[in-house]
Amino acid sequence: MQDLLGFIVAGFALAGSPGPNTLSLAATGAAFGARRGLAYMAGLNAGMLAVMAITASGMIGILLAVPGARPAVTAVAAGYFVYLAWRIATAPPIGQDAGDRRQPPFLAGVTLSLVNPKAYAAMSALFSGFVLVPGRIGPDIAAKIGTLVAVVAIVNIAWLASGAVLTRFFRDPRASRAINLGFAALLLASVGLALAF
Repeated sequence: MQDLLGFIVAGFALAGSPGPNTLSLAATGAAFGARRGLAYMAGLNAGMLAVMAITASGMIGILLAVPGARPAVTAVAAGYFVYLAWRIATAPPIGQDAGDRRQPPFLAGVTLSLVNPKAYAAMSALFSGFVLVPGRIGPDIAAKIGTLVAVVAIVNIAWLASGAVLTRFFRDPRASRAINLGFAALLLASVGLALAF
């Protein structure tokens, strides 16, 4: 039980800290509101489930052991994050036509999770640093994934809701521009930190 509690606390700390997924989710909540961000959040959750499975299976370790794979994977991920930061930074303020603007879709959330270096680092630390079911690899992995799915869902709901609180500021063009640029800069900074480690 103590190992489970430590695992949950570490899960909240790693999954809940600012990173590409959480910051993009807060930006989505701020720009479109919580309800319109639900599909994107579901995509992030589904992508994180895939990241957990990839990490638990050891596939990421095998991929990164291939000569030249690490720089290629890093370049693809960095390119996607620069594109995402540009989309956030250049998003127009909410106006009367806010309902016509397109919120990020489910697939964008899945893609972001799959290329998020922080997600792989966090899941690797959690899967290798704790044992929930001693001596039984399958049940141990299942317990970790089940627990982390719940943790990630709670964290993502909190980030989406906190972003939605900022929606009223997005109606002012100057405040909207400042918030968009801030989220874009934080997103790039979080990716830079994740890639550094």
